Amino acid sequence: MKSKDFAKRFLNEFAAASTQFSEDDIDRSIQILFDAWKNGNKIFICGNGGSASTATHFTCDLAKTTVVKGKKRFKVVCLTDNVPLITALTNDEGFQNIFVEQLKSLLDKDDVLVAISVHGGSGQDSAGPWSQNLLAALQYAKDNHAKTIGIAGFDGGAFKRMADSCIVVPANSTPYVESWHVALEHLICSCLKEMIQDT
Repeated sequence: MKSKDFAKRFLNEFAAASTQFSEDDIDRSIQILFDAWKNGNKIFICGNGGSASTATHFTCDLAKTTVVKGKKRFKVVCLTDNVPLITALTNDEGFQNIFVEQLKSLLDKDDVLVAISVHGGSGQDSAGPWSQNLLAALQYAKDNHAKTIGIAGFDGGAFKRMADSCIVVPANSTPYVESWHVALEHLICSCLKEMIQDT
């Protein structure tokens, strides 16, 4: 296949996913985050692999690109960014607990946890079931009366059942899903800035 043909197919398939999003799920997720901003609650974001980089990107944008002069700012923490802490927790508590152990020190009632995963915490590979650390974090947040948002792909996986709101990229391709996740966090942050400006 020629590179031009591949690029055309990729872009067409990537764009097709945009017609299948649930606008209600996007709106619900934005409202949860906006309520956290209004009420001064904290937001925690986490993911594995490529979704860890999206979690970092989302945290950066939520902290910086939503800033409106004279208005309070988001209180947002990325749970994937402290490598020494993550490796220490992996040694002592197991990889499945790296996010829960951080939340035990930081999470309060009505805070928000955003979990990002291509497969939404479902499926497995040679190392066993995927994203058990994310599912454990979602359950811990729910058990401690925090709000939860899932950002997933494929069919939404376990996130769709567990999270208070779950945005699903309806594509069976990891590159498409991960790319859309970045676009969605940009959409969310841009919308939140306008909402803050209008407040």
